[in-house]
Order: sequence, then structure tokens, then C-alpha cells
Amino acid sequence: MSLSSEEIRKMTSEERVERLKDLRLELMKLRMQARVGTIENPGRIRTIRKTIARILTIEAEEKKKKGEAK
Repeated sequence: MSLSSEEIRKMTSEERVERLKDLRLELMKLRMQARVGTIENPGRIRTIRKTIARILTIEAEEKKKKGEAK
């Protein structure tokens, strides 16, 4: 389940940070499974990495907007 940019933008900053923490933990678990050879869906790693990048990008954009607004 990947999150769209729209869904991420609707979240609060705290929700994004929590989601980012969860995704990083899931990514770590999937990477371990990939090394052991028990991973069911290896494409999920790519999806999670892209979602993490989206969240980080949107967070950076929001921080930049707040910085310019002050």
C-alpha cells in the first residue's frame, strides 16, 4: 500500500513522522527477509523506498514554506 502525494499532504507533520518511522522499520524487516530468501514480494521494497522519499520531500517543502512565510 503506497501513499499518494495527496494523502501525505493531508497528514499532519506528526502523522508523517510516525508513518516514516513505521515504513523504515518495515523496510528493514523486508531487507532482512530478502537476505534470508523468504521475501514474498520483493517489489514491496521499492514501493516503500519511494513512499519514504515522498514523505521526506513533502516534509522538506513544508519546512521551506514555513521558513519563507516568517
